[in-house]
Amino acid sequence: MLSDTEDTLPPVIVHRATRRVIDGMHRLQAAMARGEENIRVRFFDGDEHDAFVVAVKENTVHGLPLSTADRVAAAARILRSHPHWSDRAIAKISGLSARKVADIRRAVLPQDAQPTARLGRDGRTRPLDGSAGRIRAAELIVKEPHASLRKIAQQAGISPGTVRDVRDRLRRGEDPLPRTLRPRTAEEFDVTPDDWTGVQTRPSPSRSPLPSAPGPERAHGRRSPLNTLMKDPSLRSAERGRHLLRLLSVSASLTQSSEWLVGVVPEHCVNLVCQVAMENVAVWEKFVEDLQRRTVRSGSRTS
Repeated sequence: MLSDTEDTLPPVIVHRATRRVIDGMHRLQAAMARGEENIRVRFFDGDEHDAFVVAVKENTVHGLPLSTADRVAAAARILRSHPHWSDRAIAKISGLSARKVADIRRAVLPQDAQPTARLGRDGRTRPLDGSAGRIRAAELIVKEPHASLRKIAQQAGISPGTVRDVRDRLRRGEDPLPRTLRPRTAEEFDVTPDDWTGVQTRPSPSRSPLPSAPGPERAHGRRSPLNTLMKDPSLRSAERGRHLLRLLSVSASLTQSSEWLVGVVPEHCVNLVCQVAMENVAVWEKFVEDLQRRTVRSGSRTS
């Protein structure tokens, strides 16, 4: 079809460094079939990873459409080369939904390879977790109470509007982190027998809700060290730290929840539940040993 047309075709896109056709291979073959010796070219300057992005983007807006499998494979490749790009930005390039790109991201990138901020379609970089910036802003506000919002925003890596919210929260005596960014304490978990993982669940209308796991306010008549850990910025501002706090919260709540949990275990599951519980005990014991061993090593290096 392209060989028979008399219309002027758009220029092919060529990667200047490698002279490889990025977009327009069919147009090139049509020109060769007509015996033409020259063809209009638009050169692309950039690395091969960016050249691939251009190829995918061009093929999603014209020419033969990419199959779903091709678009998924293209999104996976772009995620590996540009992990700091947002899901929506990659979705627009690959012709997939942002939710599908998010699923592909979780499949192809390990958790420790996930960036802490992503570049959006508008060219702005936004942090995935704003808690670290808020905590840093709170520290700066306490240290420099008369500093401008813009100055603190630049130092903390957040917007002036967020700094204003942090300042207002501090003036009211509130936590600088909104509830959505705080690590959940045990009393915030609505734990059901079939979901003892620390993930908030909502009971179905046909089932009356079980009592929420009470929080570890005190342990054996004294204030629990978990409350101190919950306020530690070094743990709250890191994803792994918040994950540890959630695990500790759920485990600590077992002290006051064990009675009604024992009552919901059917007879035929008792041995299995005991086995899993003992395995968890062994995991926590090893965790304690590893921590103590690290403390000993650190002490020997500093002595």
